[in-house]
Amino acid sequence: MELSEEFGEKRGGILQSASKRVRMIFSVMASPNRIDILRILNSKGPLTYSELKSLAGFKSKKESGKFAYHLRKLLRQSLVALNKSERRYTITNLGKLVLSLARQIEERSIIESGKMYVRTSHESIEEFNSHKIIQSLVREGSLPLELAQKITEEVENRIYKFQTSYLTSSLIREMVNSVLLEQGHEDYRHKLARFGLPGYDIHELITNVDGIHNGVEGLLFKTGQSVFGEYLVLNTLPKDVADSHLSGDIHITNTGLWSLLPDTIFVNIKELVEDGVDLRGKFLGVTRTTPPASLDELVTSLSLLTSLLVKEASQEVIMDGLATVLQKYSKNLSDVEEKIANCFTKISTAPRYGKNGTLASFRIPISGESKIVGAVLLAYKKYVKSTPIPSIGLIVDYEKGKIGEFSDILADIIALGGRVMFSKGLVSNKGLARGDAKNLSATSINLQSLSINMPRLAFESNKDETYFRARLALLMKPALAAMSLRKKEISDLTRRGLNPILANNTQYMQKGSVTLVVNLIGLKEAVYGILGYENNKAGHEILAKVITTAMEVAAKKGKEMGDNVTISITESDASARFSGLDGEKYGKMSIHQHLEGESYSEGVVLDASELDGMTLKSEKIVESNHLSKMINGGLLVQLKIPDIMDSSKIKKAIEKAGDLLGSFRPIRKVPICSNCGLKEEKITEKCPVCKSPYILA
Repeated sequence: MELSEEFGEKRGGILQSASKRVRMIFSVMASPNRIDILRILNSKGPLTYSELKSLAGFKSKKESGKFAYHLRKLLRQSLVALNKSERRYTITNLGKLVLSLARQIEERSIIESGKMYVRTSHESIEEFNSHKIIQSLVREGSLPLELAQKITEEVENRIYKFQTSYLTSSLIREMVNSVLLEQGHEDYRHKLARFGLPGYDIHELITNVDGIHNGVEGLLFKTGQSVFGEYLVLNTLPKDVADSHLSGDIHITNTGLWSLLPDTIFVNIKELVEDGVDLRGKFLGVTRTTPPASLDELVTSLSLLTSLLVKEASQEVIMDGLATVLQKYSKNLSDVEEKIANCFTKISTAPRYGKNGTLASFRIPISGESKIVGAVLLAYKKYVKSTPIPSIGLIVDYEKGKIGEFSDILADIIALGGRVMFSKGLVSNKGLARGDAKNLSATSINLQSLSINMPRLAFESNKDETYFRARLALLMKPALAAMSLRKKEISDLTRRGLNPILANNTQYMQKGSVTLVVNLIGLKEAVYGILGYENNKAGHEILAKVITTAMEVAAKKGKEMGDNVTISITESDASARFSGLDGEKYGKMSIHQHLEGESYSEGVVLDASELDGMTLKSEKIVESNHLSKMINGGLLVQLKIPDIMDSSKIKKAIEKAGDLLGSFRPIRKVPICSNCGLKEEKITEKCPVCKSPYILA
């Protein structure tokens, strides 16, 4: 009995003490000045006494005592703490709890008052006002005023009917769009649609960050690309073009960047660096440099400008004239090799867009300046050896020279997984020809990213070759109109400063500087398989007629629009998408019987081990060279290097390919450990260093 009484007395004392503590905390909350001090410390702390006093609005000497009184109250209730060693005040966890409680009480009191309040997208709570819905419908959706008032009245009725206590601007927009659909106003609904990701998709992105290779930038890019991609398909593209993309008749690569960035840029390094780095009012955090007077200054400017320029293209930047510029500043070749290798290293850290990123390629002509060329190749080899997946490439131009002069080091580079394109003339790593070939010192831009599903057209043409070409022409016309619109949008954004390097270094609106490129995917499968022709002389004639039709339509439509338009056959992420969609539509067996690889063809593929017995009259060589001459936008010829082929055999293969072809790109799969980044030719099932089974090829 005595024990229970004693326990009861203690328990009563504890409860009384706790009740007193709660009352004291509520008395602290009763002062708006003290709540303000907590808010300031929560957002900007830790702060010194004078900093906190000033930010809280107690600036005069007369108010010092008042401020000290409020701060002492907060300290006594342990809502604020003082770090005596640093003499700075911070908010405690209890203080954060009190601040959060004050915010919740404020919001609940607003709701319980009987009025409707909205949590807006710009982080504020506002009283519900139906006139704002009317204004939004008229301004954003272009609705007539009378219809906007009618829709708003129905939405307002539903809001009050649901009696929701948690009203948000996005919820109101959902109701508005629902009413628009119910009343048959689908076009207005598209204009008012909110673009973004569902909560589940965002959670999945954050959960699966192991698939993001560029850190937070990669995460933000994926979410941003989703928003702009959805906006392009629903609001920007003409409806027939959007439907063609969604159905798989055509494919737009990088939909999120379609209206923002060009795809491929050709620039001259001399024009790029001779004035130093001057971005005027853009990128204010980037160091400005003067025109280079030494090799060190040249390399610094080149690193800076290239790192910025790769952010202004979605696929590739090709830089010409490196060897010529280096000739002016170099005295010691070993110094050149070291500096350029360091330059490549710095450029490799630049932010890039998309899964594969933007490739920075340097064009190196094999003619004259051989010592400089050799130093650059050695620097690139050093870079490739240290980089699991290179984001810098080389365009080796052998139009006025022989590959054999540098084939030893080039073979080593290819064996290490270097990204090298061999060509006679200026092309991209994908084999795309430069549109403006007259003025090589000026910047030239290719807008590609649009591919046509040739097998789909063949399937729907009932083996009628004439109808097949007619359907191709009909599909190209609206697609080219959309690309011309894209050019105007990118030109406008560039002129307004979104792409400052381009804006400063090119007359972007100048006629001839921008080329629209349409890519043909699966042309071989369409003609030699689905249409029923054999890979012989008769089949070759049909294939040539198809290409001629595409080029004639491109030229005619381009003339009408005032644009340069070319046709290409090169690689694209459209290939796998097209073959997958067609497999679902026509049956996988209908597709696979026509495939040579895993997906539709993207150009010409040659096996390096078969080159020994080939001549200029060999069927595959004749076909490649003939197609290359026919197509004005570029043809990608890939030289597949077998895994067992060593550097000495690669050397012979590229020399022979140079004698037979006008351009080609060696492809060598080099195993890479996705866990530790080790890159070696001998990795098989497990990494020899970290024992990880996750090997990339």
